[in-house]
Amino acid sequence: MNPECSRRIVVAITGASGAAYARRVVDQLLRAGVEVHLVVSTFGRRLLRDELGISNVSAVDLLGREDERLVLHAYKDVGSLLGSGSFRTDGMIVCPCSTHTFAAIAAGLGDNLINRAAAVTLKERRRLILVVREMPLTHIDLLNAVRLSDAGAIVCPASPGFYMVPRTLEDIVDFVAGKVLDLVGVAHELNVRWEKSEARGTW
Repeated sequence: MNPECSRRIVVAITGASGAAYARRVVDQLLRAGVEVHLVVSTFGRRLLRDELGISNVSAVDLLGREDERLVLHAYKDVGSLLGSGSFRTDGMIVCPCSTHTFAAIAAGLGDNLINRAAAVTLKERRRLILVVREMPLTHIDLLNAVRLSDAGAIVCPASPGFYMVPRTLEDIVDFVAGKVLDLVGVAHELNVRWEKSEARGTW
């Protein structure tokens, strides 16, 4: 681990809609000094292209700046260090998490690096945040959610609240990203606090 970095978190991007959430989470993790290990699935790459116009996954393309704390890993490389419990991390975020990936993790599959890293996160009793972005959910999805929760994962649907009275799309993105950051204990200044809504006179 970089001696200047006190925390290390794995982030995975899959093919569910919600690329803006992923970009904001990665950006805020890096700004908080976290070393981010990023894995993007095949459909995750398509998602970034379709929703954000990003054709190449890099710090510059994703964030508009260089950042040496962003480490990229190949999706198919199950032999990557992320696939080993001896590589210590502070948890993993799958954002957005497709129901396909959701099901694969629930089944304990390890056929790609995202699934393998998630399995490692669970077996090592580290925090696994799954930001599901799908509606409605099937009965199978709900059963998978219970199975994952029982295994120690946190199922965090991308369901923005509106008590903050969002005025822009960025406000909505920040709400979800802020909740995810809270779940991994990373400090941020995104406007997601209830007391702030009172200060704005919305309640």
